[in-house]
Amino acid sequence: MAFTQRHLLGLEGVSAEEIGTILDTAGSFKEISERDIKKVPTLRGKTVINLFYEASTRTRTSFEIAAKRLSADTINISASSSSACKGETLADTGRNLEAMRPDAIVVRHPSSGACHLLARHVSCPILNAGDGCHEHPTQALLDLLTIREHRGTVAGLTVAVVGDVLHSRVARSNLFALRTLGATVRLVGPPTLLPRELAAFGAELHTNLADGVRDADVIMMLRIQRERQGANFFPTVDEYSQYFCLTEEAVRLARPHVIILHPGPVNRGLEIASSVADGPYSVIMDQVTNGVAVRMALLYLLIARSKAEDAGAADAEPLLEPARRRTGGRA
Repeated sequence: MAFTQRHLLGLEGVSAEEIGTILDTAGSFKEISERDIKKVPTLRGKTVINLFYEASTRTRTSFEIAAKRLSADTINISASSSSACKGETLADTGRNLEAMRPDAIVVRHPSSGACHLLARHVSCPILNAGDGCHEHPTQALLDLLTIREHRGTVAGLTVAVVGDVLHSRVARSNLFALRTLGATVRLVGPPTLLPRELAAFGAELHTNLADGVRDADVIMMLRIQRERQGANFFPTVDEYSQYFCLTEEAVRLARPHVIILHPGPVNRGLEIASSVADGPYSVIMDQVTNGVAVRMALLYLLIARSKAEDAGAADAEPLLEPARRRTGGRA
């Protein structure tokens, strides 16, 4: 199936077939990162702008590495070095950047919907690297790739997502994508951090950790988003840890082949015990590795689609062929 997304603003409404295309393309790009020379000419001459209004280590670095491994030129812009400090609106920033003819803009912003707003004002592809408490689609896609590699499939699995669901864009993107691919999703956390309305999207809601992780195939821990919490949603971090920290005892309630994920950064002893984060069921480092491959795949697919539209429908298919055939296995 051809990839039809003009932007990647979220995973709500994205079809299982298109998610599969992204994951298959990412899988084919993983081999590049194992080479001595980790670069292919796929996006040579293209320009990718990373526009980050929030602090980030993994996501920003991952996008930069992904673009460079595809031979694209990358420009990094942070809020502190942008004209936003002088009062410029996001829309005006986008228009000015588009006037410089980038081929894609990667955006992280503290306001939900910021990427959708920007997509209405620019014509080049927009990739959502996390917007407020809305979505973080590339994180969910790398989670899906990690799950698929370890479990072989996503369909039919039971996935427990544990922690600060209320403020988590990772939880929302994963909920949409996991349900689309046929997984059972349990959202687990204290009642104050567990939005009841998410049940309408097919999630099971649990306020007890043991009930939530029992017989789960995958446990996905979430970071406590203290920078987004405008109020106290639990009495103390010690009390939260007592009831919702993933310990070895809690892991034993899950299936014997369980895998454990965490989007990072990890707050050890609060969300997850060190013995679990570093234990045999943890695939946290695999997530980081897969993040580069997923972002390579998305840059390739979105820029190729934009190029195909410019070239015309008759030329679209050669430009959108699978990445493995595109690179031909050559450096």
